[in-house]
Amino acid sequence: MTLSEKLVQIKDALPPVVTLVAVSKTTPETVTLEAYRTGHRIFGENKVQEMTQNWETLPKDIAWHMIGHVQLNKVKYMAPFVSLLHGLECLRLLRRLDTP
Repeated sequence: MTLSEKLVQIKDALPPVVTLVAVSKTTPETVTLEAYRTGHRIFGENKVQEMTQNWETLPKDIAWHMIGHVQLNKVKYMAPFVSLLHGLECLRLLRRLDTP
């Protein structure tokens, strides 16, 4: 079974209230694109640098989720395009995100 077939099978088995976040962490761009071609548009990363690199090269309709620790000094790199942060460690980080 191919990756695309597995992804479609998983998505079909999920109830409509569940959102699948495909974690593209450390995978080659070709693998992420294969998932994208199945219609999947929500991807998660745990490193700001990898997320930024993927955002620059992959289609712009991908909704990026940050699923890992975010260093305060790296927020500025992902703030323009990240769709969802799965966790915040401090109020300072939230304030930095809220600052234009």
